Amino acid sequence: MITIQNRRRKIENIEKAFPNAEIIDVTSKGSGQFVKFSPFYPIGGIPIPNSEEAISESVEGIWQGLKVFSNEDIDLSKFQITNMKGLKRTVRKYGTPLGHRYGINGTELLDYISARKKIYVPVYHWVLENKLGTEVEELKSIHSRKDIVLLDYETNEDLENDSKPLSHASLIKKFILNS
Repeated sequence: MITIQNRRRKIENIEKAFPNAEIIDVTSKGSGQFVKFSPFYPIGGIPIPNSEEAISESVEGIWQGLKVFSNEDIDLSKFQITNMKGLKRTVRKYGTPLGHRYGINGTELLDYISARKKIYVPVYHWVLENKLGTEVEELKSIHSRKDIVLLDYETNEDLENDSKPLSHASLIKKFILNS
């Protein structure tokens, strides 16, 4: 079993609820090799969808960089951030989100769910397949011996639910269970 729990929850309560599970923090606040699962982590060399040879340092850089607001178009600088800071682009600063541009020079503006399906999920899946092989194998090895609790700030596992951000841990869970 792989379960996703909110990182803000007290660790004692998680340990009590899942006494035999390995608890692994896959957020940017995690430590060791598993911090690499964070979408903010600068894993490097990530192809930007529908953007020819363009690459990004992080998954979050792509997600934030391709976001379009009422007062601001895409932000190419987000693709180059390597310190996991300054990636977010907010409504307060840029206005109402209009969607995500499908590619740096793309003309198609994707709604939130379509952007998840055409940008976020494929990019994150590419990272799991091409950049995190060792870490994925370690998770598989742990899972073969015991249950796993993945800590994430978001716990929404439903790709179609746009009321909350999608949990990247849910993508890890799905990848581990389906491979």
